[in-house]
Amino acid sequence: MKDAIYVSKENYLKAILEAEAEGHAVIPATLAHWLEVSPPAVTMALKRLKRDGCVAVGEDGIVRLTASGRETAYRTALRHHLIERMLSEVFGMEWYEIHEEAERLEHAVSPAFEAKLKEKLGEGGACPHGNAVLPASPAERKQRGELPLSEALEGQRYTVISLQERDPKLLLFLHHMGIGPSRSLRVVAQNYDQTVSIELPTGVSILGRPAAEAVWLRPEANANSV
Repeated sequence: MKDAIYVSKENYLKAILEAEAEGHAVIPATLAHWLEVSPPAVTMALKRLKRDGCVAVGEDGIVRLTASGRETAYRTALRHHLIERMLSEVFGMEWYEIHEEAERLEHAVSPAFEAKLKEKLGEGGACPHGNAVLPASPAERKQRGELPLSEALEGQRYTVISLQERDPKLLLFLHHMGIGPSRSLRVVAQNYDQTVSIELPTGVSILGRPAAEAVWLRPEANANSV
């Protein structure tokens, strides 16, 4: 669990914004899980954020961003996105290495440097994990023909479109498994225990549900089971 002192106001606001973008109703337990902090730390942070006019907590317990909080959250998410692209496109860092580095650097970027990053990289485009500045909701993604590995059809070949990136340990795990952006895989079986058997160039592997839910795919044309 992280020391609460290292989880800034911007981290909380960005987590709320990203969770909302993914279609989650954000409650304090969501933030404790996503940010790896204790429930008391979340309670104290939310009190400060409410005092500063960044969030509101409804009678239903759901945490919602105010206009001010949303603006701060988006600017933080954009800086994170630009830094990840810089680390990958300019410095050649691997996709599974850059999330934590960007988490540290996003708070130190000056407006002048942010403007230079926008000028060089543009605000659009995908980060090395295949994500835009803000994640799309599962419903939006499915409308685009994408689906999580946990729901992929047996026997079908897919291309990895993007990876959920908030857990650096998961990214490293997927890298060691041979799963990464633009990689190809075939779904062998959706197993009874909610694991997924997949075929990679290195052989057949089994992935648990939490990891499978973090991998988004698009079917490959004319590449059904052999």
